[in-house]
Amino acid sequence: MTQQTKMPKNIKIRKATDSDEQLWNEYVTRHPHSGPYHLWEWRDTVLKAYKHTPHYLLAEEADSGKPVGVLPLFYLKPPFSRGQLVSLPFCDYGGPLADTDEIRLALCQSAHEEAGTHKASLEIRCNQALSDIPYFEPFGNKVRMLLQLPENSEALFKQFRSKLRSQIRRPIKDGLYASVGSSELVEDFYKVFTINMRDLGSPVHSKVWFEHLTSGYGQKARVGVVYKDQIPVAGGIILLHNDTVSIPWASSLRSYNRLSPNMLLYWSFLEYAADNGFKRFDFGRSSPDSGTFRFKRQWGAEPQPVFWYSDSNRSQEKSQNGKMRERAENIWMRLPLGLANFMGPRIRKYISL
Repeated sequence: MTQQTKMPKNIKIRKATDSDEQLWNEYVTRHPHSGPYHLWEWRDTVLKAYKHTPHYLLAEEADSGKPVGVLPLFYLKPPFSRGQLVSLPFCDYGGPLADTDEIRLALCQSAHEEAGTHKASLEIRCNQALSDIPYFEPFGNKVRMLLQLPENSEALFKQFRSKLRSQIRRPIKDGLYASVGSSELVEDFYKVFTINMRDLGSPVHSKVWFEHLTSGYGQKARVGVVYKDQIPVAGGIILLHNDTVSIPWASSLRSYNRLSPNMLLYWSFLEYAADNGFKRFDFGRSSPDSGTFRFKRQWGAEPQPVFWYSDSNRSQEKSQNGKMRERAENIWMRLPLGLANFMGPRIRKYISL
């Protein structure tokens, strides 16, 4: 591919509008490499919760209007900073889906041109590798942790090692119980999530974000909460897409770590996935050999690479910003919870990771 990609014959690329929701979702659902974040519901959640501008590119056959590719993008513009065009913010991957490599490259070229119009950097996160795009540089060192699921939860439980089975049973013996539902559990999930994110030194998503997400995804989103004496002590959200269940968010209270509520939370989601006919469980991204990597590996999950690309020097940015980020995290951990919850969403909306 040269700097300027030649448009495939009989193909046009345009920006999708609200009227394209059904067309978009039908194409995404059919595509073998799609994920829950490619769906139109992600667009609606980001737009409604954080007001970022969507640039959803749709490739069509010029004569029939048949969709042959999509590339979802959002423009994030923090105050007093350069804007960023990213596919996709707040999740592990987005990236182009297309019928052919030629169409996929043409979508990336259109995104590059769109970024130039806004004088913005461009970042594309994929679950499949891109190639032959000279203005992109790979960055990051992350993997997705994927577990192949058997026919039901009983078979899944039997394939675990005895130590893991004991870790799942322990919180139940100590009186913990789990509930898997929908938007009615967002309030309890968020109580846990805000505390955990403050303790990690990270600005928290707004509650409105999760309310729009669970409302928009409907039955394709499930909320799980683990309780001790009716107190929420762990919580998470899963998204359901085709044959895969993904878990973008999970948290537990450190003060209850001795009771292992996180083990019961994950088991509840895995049990739900296996018993409802899903074939894969996506534990989300981790750095190889990190603590979260080892936690996910113990369930039998195997690493699969994610492919993140940028048109700017991210390795240099990481070197420059690493110490500053560490200092910011240490300060954030010490904030009163109320202040962290007030300030967090106002900052988090501009952090695309």
